[in-house]
Amino acid sequence: MLRLIAALIAAVLPLAGAFGSDQEVQDGMRLKLMSFNVRFGAADDGPNHWRHRREAVVDLIDRRGEDFVGLQEALRFQIDEIVAGVPRYAFVGVGRDDGQDAGEFCAILYDANAWKPDPQHAGTFWLSDTPDVVASTSWGNDITRIATFARFERVGEGEPGAVWVFNTHWDHRSQPSRKRSAALIARRIADRAIPDEPVVLMGDFNAGEANTAIAYLRGEADVDGIRTPAPLVDSFRVLHPDETDVGTFCGFDPSRTNGEKIDGVFIEPGARVLEAFIVRDAVPGNADRAPSDHFPVTARLAWPTR
Repeated sequence: MLRLIAALIAAVLPLAGAFGSDQEVQDGMRLKLMSFNVRFGAADDGPNHWRHRREAVVDLIDRRGEDFVGLQEALRFQIDEIVAGVPRYAFVGVGRDDGQDAGEFCAILYDANAWKPDPQHAGTFWLSDTPDVVASTSWGNDITRIATFARFERVGEGEPGAVWVFNTHWDHRSQPSRKRSAALIARRIADRAIPDEPVVLMGDFNAGEANTAIAYLRGEADVDGIRTPAPLVDSFRVLHPDETDVGTFCGFDPSRTNGEKIDGVFIEPGARVLEAFIVRDAVPGNADRAPSDHFPVTARLAWPTR
């Protein structure tokens, strides 16, 4: 199965990496992104409780210096503590339980020194048959699931471009929910108001690379007999098509690298991937503990001038 996935990815690599001249890339837009499930801060995790690893999470985000960080499972107090610890970041997003502050967020942190959200093109939608109804559920998922998005513009006169960033957290039990979540997000991506602008999708997808919902995102499978209107590429696989040590759920153990890659940064064909990593840092001073139960996944991307 891994060979099949690698072959399918190889077929789209020219689309993902071949465009324009080096000068066009140099003159175009570059981004650094990270998808990071920081683990529900109210969970009874004993020695892995948020209060014991908060500083490690803040330190990791600060050191990485991304333009955008897609957080999953973050509660409002966790977001506030991260932003207090790394004050160059602001965020967009709402809690999934009330559309304000209650429940988990799929917040998008952004470097406010370099980016600003476009308030006309930003929001959260619920992964259900009624995506604009707060806290709505469908498709067999007992837990409310959401996606947050925003169009971001550069800060500073003459800086190139704008980018659309989507961040989501899919259901961990219901496969119908994962498939229909993929279809809904793909439709929202395809229908964005300025479709020529770059787009990225970050998330904890709770689905391995062979899962139909992920294959749908890549344009390789149907959902309800329909192919995606917005095929995407897994940025990690552009540079690491044959890597098998790709587990992103670690259960707080930094040495646990097996398992499936369920977290990622997806990009449109045409973006160049300069770097892509699964970040397996341990808590400083404690080599046996990871900052969260998921490893962050990062990508450094470039688009040519448009």
